[in-house]
Amino acid sequence: MRRNGFKFIFTSNDNVALLSLTCSTTTVQQEEQQNVTNNNSSSIGAQSCCNWQGLYPSIRERNSVMFNNEMMADVHFVVGPPGGTQRLPGHKYVLAVGSSVFHAMFYGELAEDQDEIRIPDVEPPSFLAMMKYIYCDEIDLCADTVLATLYAAKKYIVPHLARACVNFLETSLSAKNACVLLSQSCLFEEPDLTQRCWEVIDAQAELALRSEGFCDIDIQTLESILRRETLNAKEMVVFEAALNWAEAECQRQELPPTIENKRVVLGKAIYLIRIPTMVLEDFANGAAQSGVLTLNETNDIFLWFTAANKPELLFCTKPRKGLAPQRCHRFQSCAYRSNQWRYRGRCDSIQFAVDKRVFIAGFGLYGSSCGSAEYSAKIELKRQGVPMAQRIIKYFSDGSSSTFAVWFDHPVQIEPDTFYTASVVLDGNELSYFGQEGMTEVQCGKVTFQFQCSSDSTNGTGVQGGQIPELIFYA
Repeated sequence: MRRNGFKFIFTSNDNVALLSLTCSTTTVQQEEQQNVTNNNSSSIGAQSCCNWQGLYPSIRERNSVMFNNEMMADVHFVVGPPGGTQRLPGHKYVLAVGSSVFHAMFYGELAEDQDEIRIPDVEPPSFLAMMKYIYCDEIDLCADTVLATLYAAKKYIVPHLARACVNFLETSLSAKNACVLLSQSCLFEEPDLTQRCWEVIDAQAELALRSEGFCDIDIQTLESILRRETLNAKEMVVFEAALNWAEAECQRQELPPTIENKRVVLGKAIYLIRIPTMVLEDFANGAAQSGVLTLNETNDIFLWFTAANKPELLFCTKPRKGLAPQRCHRFQSCAYRSNQWRYRGRCDSIQFAVDKRVFIAGFGLYGSSCGSAEYSAKIELKRQGVPMAQRIIKYFSDGSSSTFAVWFDHPVQIEPDTFYTASVVLDGNELSYFGQEGMTEVQCGKVTFQFQCSSDSTNGTGVQGGQIPELIFYA
């Protein structure tokens, strides 16, 4: 018996039978890989005459060889919409073990003996991803196909794959895709994903409303977002987003994107926009001149802003509550001395991590210890050295030991169990308050913050003392 060439001789005392199988192990493995990806018919013949089963010690590995393989296939699927179909081989037993739907399809009381099954509502890559999980116990997901794979997993009741798809979506969730995923999560009845989407949309509302994905949502999802009490956005941004959605909806309905058609496709959803809560200047320069409102609506809203006797409106006149910012204070006391805390263009920096997803909206900073003063602050947030947000902003301190809030343009999404760097470069009064008795861990509501020193800090700020006493966040 040789291993590399691998030649096997089988004999018996009664009957002498000689079977010589000569094939390279490398060649077999290459052929199997070709078979998985290309369904190469020549490799099937080679495998049929070789003891390929002996190459794999586990049933999982042997089943994996059958994935997308014509060998012993007893059913075929024509997957995809007309014009984009792909014919895929399957094995009824393997599929029935992995899915109760396939079990009913092939072995149930109403099973039909079909050699070819058409599945027009699932994309081929997503169907293959589901089959790969059933055959190989491997989950292979990507951003382009995960939603379609979730649909397939739900349709064929493959719960562990569906859960993996949801976890993937939660991990990749951002303001850019939150609105689309909100729509899909409601469709797929995934309440946990729905809640995660709302957290992102509420905290980063302006980014979410301005995203391309917002224009792709259905009217029901649009209404639920416009109805949201906790949206952290200016009402003018909400109004503009609704008009952008209306233009996209006109195109979907093959209507000219005229002002009249935009109003038609918005329907009653327009009354969910709280136009009377806008700043008067925003209304006068924006909504009032958009053409979407009727003349009577425009006049009544102007009267609402200016008249003592306000008219009845169909629009909600109560401002949204938005989200209440929380503050994580990392020092137990503060102090000042005659020779501290000086700046001179140096950086104060601290690293932090959280155990739950939060959205950093800004920092709380100390001010002058020598009376009122104005500071210019360059604030920055980085992840692994890569800037995520930065802003140059001025703030006024009144000479007290209070902290003074400085805000980023938009809240920044912070993922759990990863250290981020908060930095500030201050220019202003040389002497200010500074923190003391710093804590390495702070519990703030349901969120735990951890702090450690940053190598970016060149002005003395660290865990035990210094600047950046507060992180302002939404959770």
